[in-house]
Amino acid sequence: MTEAALPRPMARPRAFLRLVMIEHSVFALPFAYVAALAAGFEVSKSVHWADLALVTVAMVAARTFAMAANRIIDREIDARNPRTARRELVTGAVGVRTAVVGAAVALAVFLGAAAALGWLCLALAPAAVAPLVVYPYAKRFTDFPQVILGIAQTVAPIGAWIAITGHWSWSAVLLGLAVGTWIGGFDLIYACQDAEVDRRIGVRSVPARFGVRAALVASGVTHVVTFVLFVLFGLAEGFGAYWWVGLGLTAVAFGYEHAIVTPSDLSRVNRAFFTANGFVGIALFGFALVDLIARGLTW
Repeated sequence: MTEAALPRPMARPRAFLRLVMIEHSVFALPFAYVAALAAGFEVSKSVHWADLALVTVAMVAARTFAMAANRIIDREIDARNPRTARRELVTGAVGVRTAVVGAAVALAVFLGAAAALGWLCLALAPAAVAPLVVYPYAKRFTDFPQVILGIAQTVAPIGAWIAITGHWSWSAVLLGLAVGTWIGGFDLIYACQDAEVDRRIGVRSVPARFGVRAALVASGVTHVVTFVLFVLFGLAEGFGAYWWVGLGLTAVAFGYEHAIVTPSDLSRVNRAFFTANGFVGIALFGFALVDLIARGLTW
């Protein structure tokens, strides 16, 4: 049976999941897990499975809400850009009402998971939601929307740490800033492919305002900062050899990402955006997990 022939109750959720690109949760989830596992190691040298499950639910729900809100807010802009003109809200594969309902459900799930993780997580939930809503509007009033995106992504590791320990941690802040600069940096690369269209339709961004070359340089500098923050986090948490091996591979991935995208050739932006950055998150999580187990983390 083709998707077009699927009953509407089945087709709509599938179209909505395509709209929010649910599989891209892989980018931020690994670092929430690193924070949660490192926090569990600090508290009891064990994995807090129930809290880890709730962190997963909260992360996926928050990202789903953010993507749905982004698509709803940007649907008219998307319709004017050939690269995004096939998105589900533009083509009608997903109706605005369906997207709004999906976003509302995701937000409710996020708040429910935050409440289950503790009063402090629930109290801080609005601070996590606000930049997610502001980000899609940012391209209308600033040339630096990636800064807002970075702030939004910084919250995840900090929230995961608080979920486990119930208190603030500067180590979590270091990791959160690393994730924020990492995602903001590769979004600078991603935005380069829309620079000409953005100038024509009035969308603001670093590539549109300052040019593709400047955006790629800014991305490289930002990722150097990311790497330094990862180093500082590793030192603060006393990570051993495995973490540093993972960080070495991360440096290689960063170098590859910036080598394959040039001002004269943006054809490999998707390879840099999805492949290289997906590797960074999964590799660092894997090596962090092995390092924590080697130091005594129990299941």
